[in-house]
Amino acid sequence: MSSLPPLSAVRVFEAAARLENFTAAAQELGMTQAAVSYQVKLLEERLGISLFQRAGRKVALTDKGREIATVVSRAFDQMREGFAALTQDHSTVLTISCMNSFAHLWLAPRIGTFQMRHSGLAVRIDATNRVVDFARDGVDVAVRGGEGIWPGVEAKLLTHNRIAPVCSPGWLAKNGPIADAHALHAMPRLSPDDLWWHEWFAGVGVEADGKGLRPAIALDSQVMEGRAAMAGQGVAIVNPFLWKAEVEAGLLVEAVPSYVRERASYWVAYPPHARNAPKVKAFRDWIGAEFAREIAADPDGRFLPR
Repeated sequence: MSSLPPLSAVRVFEAAARLENFTAAAQELGMTQAAVSYQVKLLEERLGISLFQRAGRKVALTDKGREIATVVSRAFDQMREGFAALTQDHSTVLTISCMNSFAHLWLAPRIGTFQMRHSGLAVRIDATNRVVDFARDGVDVAVRGGEGIWPGVEAKLLTHNRIAPVCSPGWLAKNGPIADAHALHAMPRLSPDDLWWHEWFAGVGVEADGKGLRPAIALDSQVMEGRAAMAGQGVAIVNPFLWKAEVEAGLLVEAVPSYVRERASYWVAYPPHARNAPKVKAFRDWIGAEFAREIAADPDGRFLPR
């Protein structure tokens, strides 16, 4: 015989023993009184002992029943406390996954506003360019770039994105003016093999440089590329929206006027079962409102294309 009886029967016994009433136990468990009686009988047959004394419609624990009821009740109390603590911890911590560039350039300067509005939430940011698994990685909500289609995930559009070549005003004064997009082929471009460069050249109708890429600085993130451009190291291809503060402060300028919309857009994403979770809904509503406000403040689509 297994050392542990069927948990379904143990669960029924715990309720019946605590209430010492089969009818009350049935109401609590959403069962019939007959089903409770049947489960208790199965448990007694499995153990080979009587757990209840029956007198008409009344029941009372036997000495053996009272002895095991204390142990079972203590175990169920511990489980209840454990699940309550788990739920409480989960409901008060919001884990957000987003791309490195978005985390550093947009979310980090603004997340304090969200946290102050929801002071009961602890916020954790997981900055990574990989697509996380919500269940496996313990992530509640994500900001992703793409087409908004991920299996088993709901996504709400935040904005479409624009890409543009930028440099420092000093670098442009020294190396410019740049006649047109084609002239950028001969300029020192940061990370020239970045897919965004190919996307941008195609968007402005310029063919790829058939002479191949000249030796250049290769950086592995938009954050480093933008910083290098600000330092006068060349021209970087970036999402101007993420560098809005630097552009408005005159630290970066667009090397060539253009309007190229990136194929990927920004989305707030979450698992379907969490769509109505208070913390997920709070973040989804907040970030949606923030993007709506910034779109309204940019009527010409200088930073956020329509």
